[in-house]
Amino acid sequence: MTRYFDLTGRKAFVTGASRGIGQAIAEALAEAGADVAVSARGLDSLAETRAKVEAVGRRCIAIAHDVTDIPGSSEAIAGAAGQFGGLDILVNNAGYEEVRPSLEVDEALWDRIVETNLKGAFFAAQAAAKRMAASGKGGAIINLCSLTSYVGIPTAVAYGSSKTGLLGMTRALATEWAPLGIRVNAIAPGYFHTAMTDVFYQDAEWQKAMLAKIPQRRFGTMQDIGGTVVFLASDASAYVTGHCIPIDGGYLASV
Repeated sequence: MTRYFDLTGRKAFVTGASRGIGQAIAEALAEAGADVAVSARGLDSLAETRAKVEAVGRRCIAIAHDVTDIPGSSEAIAGAAGQFGGLDILVNNAGYEEVRPSLEVDEALWDRIVETNLKGAFFAAQAAAKRMAASGKGGAIINLCSLTSYVGIPTAVAYGSSKTGLLGMTRALATEWAPLGIRVNAIAPGYFHTAMTDVFYQDAEWQKAMLAKIPQRRFGTMQDIGGTVVFLASDASAYVTGHCIPIDGGYLASV
């Protein structure tokens, strides 16, 4: 069975890979055999991720770029594909969130969240798909959706809007790019303690209330992410496209 999940020889690109979920995804892809290009806004912040990828014997390219810089994003993906000699996998992980009541959301915050989470993801996917289509081999694109793609979360209106849009984008691109051999799927992480969600975890009462809503009665760990991403990137999911897999301990199934 391991051959279905083997990514040996595949070339991947992971955005927002300096820490947390992005770093865990890059490491999982490398452990499955892929060479991985990783990106973040600061090159120095990628040192740890690069070391983790290289520690399992895979090649790693670290690239500084901001996904909201559309020409720069396209150049970064094309550059990595050129160095690797191809591109087989893109993971759109880069994201931004800021907790703020909806009556206090201004245009600048809205634009920053939507441009990062939705616009940036689309144009990265477009740049990757052009390389994948030109190769004739197709590829796999995996987007990072969210529980807010499915349910309303107070103080997360811009974030939820962007992630709901990302789910729609995933489905639309999957149907359009299937004839090119490109599969487009997504994952929706539940409650994971990351730098972006740390503000919630500082509240003990919030933790208690949230754990009561999760059937597995625990928060997610970075180890809970990698297997699903490897599945969606590999031949094990060759007939799976246009779907989003929640990684949430049963939260969505229970609401």
